Amino acid sequence: MRPTSGITLGGRYQLTERIAIGGMGEVWKAKDKILGRLTAVKILKEEYTGDANFLRRFRAEAQHTALLNHPGVANVFDYGEEDGSGYLVMELVPGPPLSAILDKEKVLSPDRTLNIIAQTARALSAAHAQGLVHRDVKPGNLLITPHGRVKVTDFGIARLADQVPLTATGQVMGTAQYLAPEQATGQQATGSSDIYSLGVIGYESLVGHRPFSGESQIAIALAQVNDPPPPLPDTIPEPVRALIMSMLAKEAHERPANATALAEAAESLRQQDTAAAAAAVPGMIPFLTGGAAAAALAAQGAQTQAITQAVDYSGMSETHATEVISGASGSEGTGTSALPVTEAAGAGAAGAISATEDPDAYRAGDSLDPDAEGYNDQLDRTAGRKKRSPWTWPMIGLLALIVFVILGIWLGPQLTGGGGEESSSAPVTSAPESPSSSSSGPETVSISSDDYIGSDITTVEAALRDLGMNVTSQEVPSEERQGMVLTLSHTGDVPVGTRITVRYSAGPPPEPTTQAPSTQVPTTQAPTTQAPTTRTPPQETATQAPPDETTPQEPTEEPTQEPTEDPTTQEPTPNPTVTDEPAP
Repeated sequence: MRPTSGITLGGRYQLTERIAIGGMGEVWKAKDKILGRLTAVKILKEEYTGDANFLRRFRAEAQHTALLNHPGVANVFDYGEEDGSGYLVMELVPGPPLSAILDKEKVLSPDRTLNIIAQTARALSAAHAQGLVHRDVKPGNLLITPHGRVKVTDFGIARLADQVPLTATGQVMGTAQYLAPEQATGQQATGSSDIYSLGVIGYESLVGHRPFSGESQIAIALAQVNDPPPPLPDTIPEPVRALIMSMLAKEAHERPANATALAEAAESLRQQDTAAAAAAVPGMIPFLTGGAAAAALAAQGAQTQAITQAVDYSGMSETHATEVISGASGSEGTGTSALPVTEAAGAGAAGAISATEDPDAYRAGDSLDPDAEGYNDQLDRTAGRKKRSPWTWPMIGLLALIVFVILGIWLGPQLTGGGGEESSSAPVTSAPESPSSSSSGPETVSISSDDYIGSDITTVEAALRDLGMNVTSQEVPSEERQGMVLTLSHTGDVPVGTRITVRYSAGPPPEPTTQAPSTQVPTTQAPTTQAPTTRTPPQETATQAPPDETTPQEPTEEPTQEPTEDPTTQEPTPNPTVTDEPAP
């Protein structure tokens, strides 16, 4: 069925105008003749609906999605089939997709980006609780209402897309730029995969381009698996950078535990509460300055204020040009550095939408006046709390003293060689040097996948350990030779001590294994020839038994042999293999 304006589906939904065209079908605005309301109708392409099994699965997914009752998920009203084509009737969401906003504004402020991440994570959490994994989280599937609300669309469709065989050459299901590493390698997608995709959206919103690019979908997918994301510019607050990088971890267990924890962390960062965010997402801590201290403070409710106020949150409501990292490998140029300063500031102002503001004051693409009344109320209240707190600097000083003492105790024996009275004074001499050593950052080693992929796993493990890395090996099914290295979890400039997962081939499946037992059947007749060895030198047979598979049967068969004939016939044969020929 080819949709056109004016036709009515199911005798109820009259198509009025086409809204969008996607890889799986078209979206039309339609009028419900019975209820008189406007809806959005997604009509699937024939290659998806021609398969009866797919239609059955698609109906089941539509039913599951309809059970989701969350303000952040676009509602599904109805499902139908007509002329061999299936269609979904959904809520018509006013407002453009995030992809259109990024095309126009290029970059968003950290505060606005965190707001989108938090709302999307809440919606994904509701879906994950129902067992639904989106699998295709991208800006085109996030609709932004005029009030700044996020609506997630296309649940269920993405889940089934990879189950439909496509015969057309060159068609790729999914969007490689937002695929999690486990999806790119063909593994099962989980809720953590959606979190990774949302991390790519957050990265793109902050700097105007995605973390990975390439000449083909396959090249981009390989970069998702092997390459670390380029660092975000320093103009973005450090806690925001830490949250995004934790979402982009290659290993699923290193990302936020679930979408709810991610939402809590994003909301805490909007309130400039770094300790609460780190408590919700511990994966942020390695990316924070003094991460161990931040974790300790996050566990102590009375002292969390110290880390919250010690972090620089300047620039939360400003956009940041991508020229800071334009030279990073794998990045895409966007030209946002040419934006006037006033325009960038206006775009940043548009993102600072909070519950205290008039929701009607924002429309997609419009800018808010940063000098408007109430715009900086929340930041002013935070600044007021800083002025009122008399414990800010004492707590910072105490924290610094604790760090110096710990470093002194740890570095003292190493600097003095652990010798008597000199070691006791080591903390005093080593403590002042700790800031310079910590400020230089961890030592990094350049690792190229071309130097290791295709080599033997033993060689690669030894080479990586020589570089100071913690190596974990993972055997995966493959047609390549056994022990051949396939992928590395980290490449590029990698800090010394990083845990690198090396995936290597388990080798092709073995050829026929059923012949092994059959070749040993004739050996069951050997006990008659080996009986003398168990009678004459009982202690020597124990050493000969392991290489001979028939010896375990001797105790049950020996009593049936004639004791007078066996010794005389077997004495001249020192090697049992000589007597195997007459045995049959």
